[in-house]
Amino acid sequence: MKEGRIELPGTAHQCQCRVLYGDTDSGGVVYYANYLRYCEHGRTELMRERCCTYRDLESQGFILPVVESYLRYKAPAAYDDLLTIRSALVELKSVSCRFNYSIFRESEQKLLVKGFTVHAVVDRSGRLVKFPEGVYERLQKIVVAE
Repeated sequence: MKEGRIELPGTAHQCQCRVLYGDTDSGGVVYYANYLRYCEHGRTELMRERCCTYRDLESQGFILPVVESYLRYKAPAAYDDLLTIRSALVELKSVSCRFNYSIFRESEQKLLVKGFTVHAVVDRSGRLVKFPEGVYERLQKIVVAE
């Protein structure tokens, strides 16, 4: 995947979170894997506001595990930084979807990380299935072009 394809439109969803001390490593910066948690925060808030909650999906017997992820680190975040997470659903297929992310330090609007996650739709037994029809239709309305 070319890093240049990880772009977000002006209509991307935005939310914020503050870096906890426990998110940092011995060097005082956010541990690299914790950025995936920030992406998850952005993705779940986007879904909650524009489609449905993950709890709603799970109650219908569907799970959206991450099957691929990519992050490009540009600059570190530190304890107590306020982060802005921009998220967008950029690809939707009947059995999968892709979200793009950009994470900024709010105080200076500095890009820290950009990346994406790809999710499969599976049932409780782990078998690949299609999105529920009503959910798929709502997701179609929020897909944005890269």
